[in-house]
Parts: sequence; C-alpha cells; structure tokens
Amino acid sequence: MPAVQDVLVVGGGAAGCATAMLLARAGVAVDLVEIKPDVTSVGSGLTLQGNALRVLRDLGVYDEVLAAGYAFDVTGLRAPDGTVLVEMRDVRMGGDDLPATVGVPRPELARLLLDRAVADGVKVRLATTVTSVSPDGDVAFSDGSSGLYDLVVGADGVRSRVRELAGIPAAVDPVGMGIWRVLTTRPESIERTDLTYGGAAYIAGYCPTGEDSIYAYLVEDAQDRTGLSPEEQLATMRALAGQYGGPWVDIRERMADGAPTNYTHFESHVVAAPWHRGRLVLAGDAAHSCPPTLAQGCAQALEDATVLADELLAADDVETALTAYVERRLPRARTVVDGSVQLARWLLTHEPPPQAGGTADVPGLLGRTAALLTQRP
Repeated sequence: MPAVQDVLVVGGGAAGCATAMLLARAGVAVDLVEIKPDVTSVGSGLTLQGNALRVLRDLGVYDEVLAAGYAFDVTGLRAPDGTVLVEMRDVRMGGDDLPATVGVPRPELARLLLDRAVADGVKVRLATTVTSVSPDGDVAFSDGSSGLYDLVVGADGVRSRVRELAGIPAAVDPVGMGIWRVLTTRPESIERTDLTYGGAAYIAGYCPTGEDSIYAYLVEDAQDRTGLSPEEQLATMRALAGQYGGPWVDIRERMADGAPTNYTHFESHVVAAPWHRGRLVLAGDAAHSCPPTLAQGCAQALEDATVLADELLAADDVETALTAYVERRLPRARTVVDGSVQLARWLLTHEPPPQAGGTADVPGLLGRTAALLTQRP
C-alpha cells in the first residue's frame, strides 16, 4: 500500500502537475492548488533536453509536447556578427529514441500538464493557495476552506509559501545576471538553438519552439528594469538584439509591438537536507533553482516528481519515503545547480579556457553533466 492516500500539491507547474498525475494514477486522492488564475498567462519558451523528454514520455504527454514544439539535435555557436563557428551534435540524454532537445512555448507545456492532471482525476483549484500548514498536514486555504492530508507537497516555486510556513531555511542567491526573453515568430532559417557568447550581452541565444514560433533571449548584467513600460521593455531588448548579426536581424524585426517580453534576474539555491518537515515536503524550484545556463530547470523539477512519486508508492510510511526521495535527488540537483552557476560565473568574470591559461573548461563541464543526466535519477 502507498505511504499516502490523500495528498495536497501546492503549485501547478511542472513539478506539481507531474507529482499529482503520478500519484493520482496509482489511486491516491490528490488536490492541487495554484495561486495564479491562469497557468498559461506567463512565460515565453522552454528548452527541454532528453532527460525532461524521458519524464514527459513516462507521463504520457510526450507526443502532445512534440506536436506543440520543435525538435532538434544540433546546437550552433556563432560570433556576434552571425558567423557560424561550431556546429555540435547534442547528446540524446533521454535515449536514442528521443531527440536531444525539444523547444516548446512555456504556456503550452503548462496547459498540457494541467489538462492531463485533471484528466487523471486530480482536483484542481486555481487562484487558490495555502494560508497555513501544520507539520501533520492540517491546511487552511485562501478561499476559506481547510483540509487534512497525509502529505503536502510544496511545489510552489523559488519563493515557496509552503517552505516558509514549514520553517525550512533557504538562501536564494543572486547570480549577477539578468535575462531578456521574447516569444515571437520563427524565421525559416532557424531550425536549432544557436548561442553567441560575448558581444553586447553575455549570451545571445534562441530556440525554435514550434513551426511558427521561437523563444529568443539575451543575458546582461542584472539591472533594475522594473520601471520600464512594456513598450520600453521591447525597445530595450530590440536595441540589445540589434548588436548581433545573422538570424538576429530577422528576430529583431519580428519583435512587433506588443510582443510578450519579460525580464528576470538569475538566482540559485539548494535547500539543505532534509527537504521535509513532518508531512510537508518540497519539490522543484521550492527545493532547488538554478540559472538557465544548462537549460535544466524544468527537467530537474520533473525528475523530482518522478522520484518523489516512486518513493511514496513504494514505501510503507511517509518518513521512509521522504528520506529516500531526498537521498536520491539532492546530490544530482546540487550538481546541476553548481554547474549552472559555474557557467554563469565564468561568463561574468570573462574567465579564459584552459588552453589560454584559465579554468573555464566549458566542454568538460557539459560532458560531465550530460553523462550524469543520461542516467535515470
């Protein structure tokens, strides 16, 4: 018998939906609350590598994700003027039967996961969150209702309310970089991710997210951009994009007025063990977060869900299950966070590669990470 029969999941992102789906399919009664009234209202694009695709296939949504997104197996490196420097065949971390990468609009993935969770029997309430949570699973909600659960899963993001209520300490650290993102139409010439390191930004990159969409991004020093209007945000990103050649010329022209542009700062954290207090446990960004330099944020959230559900369904008691979950997930998540932060720091300090007397062994770091993530968590 599973360690739990009634579970509350707080947060309707990748970690929350995947955890809810896996438990519900095993006969567990699952409630899911999400503070946003519409999970598809925010976000631009996602780069899903093979280990994320492997989980999505296990969840039964891979075909829909593939239909909504854009698959590719090669990454290019370009000079700021657009000249192609290197074309690299990516590691298929999910196995030879899956592509190396699928780009997908973030709102579309959110919709697919939440819809499938509902279809699997998860009871979903939007525009709702928790106002109090006790270690024994007694919960009060923002809509005035309450409930008692065998387990509360805090999958409610970097600034997790569940983590705060549980008294689990976490220091979310700024990395020193900010990222502009935009979702726009795809020029026919873009069929893969290309990255430019250097020039006006630390990183200029893009990822096709569908037959007629791409997600483009530019990474700069972290700045306070909160006072900019949507029109000023778009103008600022267009000006930065104008410093790059090649496909960026087309991308810049396609950033039409009203394009959904957003700006966020890179942050990172890893909650020290244990990730649980009594019948409360953390997953996804509530437990660990990293800058997107390795494109592993969503993948690590999905891996949390699979391992957490696996342990809950295999163990006879909650404490055993949660202890095993953290033992399996913490080292792997920490490795990904540390690697993501290391890449960012090399860029911030302009650290040269080993052949030039420096320590920035980017190919080595990427290779070690790929070897780890090719293994199932």
